[in-house]
Amino acid sequence: MSGVLTLVATPIGNLGDLSPRASEALASADLVCCEDTRRTGSLLKHAGVRAAELKRVDEHTEFDAIPVVLNRLAAGERVVLVSDAGTPGVSDPGERLVAAAVAAGHEVTTVPGPVAAIAALVASGLPTGRFVFEGFLARRGRLRDDQVEAIAAERRTVILYESPKRVAATLALLAEHCGADRRAVVARELTKLHEELRRGTLAELAEWAGDGVKGEVVVVIDGAPGPGELDDAQIVDRLSAALSEGVSRREAIDTVVAETGAKKRRVYDLALEL
Repeated sequence: MSGVLTLVATPIGNLGDLSPRASEALASADLVCCEDTRRTGSLLKHAGVRAAELKRVDEHTEFDAIPVVLNRLAAGERVVLVSDAGTPGVSDPGERLVAAAVAAGHEVTTVPGPVAAIAALVASGLPTGRFVFEGFLARRGRLRDDQVEAIAAERRTVILYESPKRVAATLALLAEHCGADRRAVVARELTKLHEELRRGTLAELAEWAGDGVKGEVVVVIDGAPGPGELDDAQIVDRLSAALSEGVSRREAIDTVVAETGAKKRRVYDLALEL
């Protein structure tokens, strides 16, 4: 009987976010694949779980681990895959292992839970209806330039991960290509003691990050305006003009939406900042 590969999401900071189902899956697994056996071992100890066996599967060992995991699945065993934090396969090892298990005809399931990208998005205050996840940008070269140019033209909200050591330079580069006034949010140390969501323009955030940033970082960037759309500064000018005539904020928003065709959510958010 074929085994089952289960992807289990683990806390991105607060250990209390480990779900009961995640603990059950880890406890019942014949094999737990993880990036760091010591880190996962500490999580299991905190949860009061004793795993049958831990196996290191990180970016360096994932390819070599595939035959081992497939053999265990073929023997009918239950294999769990976790990353150090969050959902495996999202900017973490797991994608190749899952693809191999699917190709071999094994069942793949998941115990959903924390994802830093989604946590940052929903708390950002930026539009959540349509978004794109870029993961980590390339560190240098033409690929990095292509990624930044694509972000500059992307009309959906963009989410990306970045090293705290490179976030200032990345924000400055994004401000150069996307426009200094493009709205963005830097989410730092999500769910941890020193959690911080810093909101502002790309230029403002780049200046703030220049003093140094610590901890895990997620950057959320507002989508680009469509052809013929006014930028944020122009919309704010129109809102200010309407409010100066003594109308209510709601009336000012409705007026600007009617005059410009801008999305009401975008105009509403800008009105809140006045």
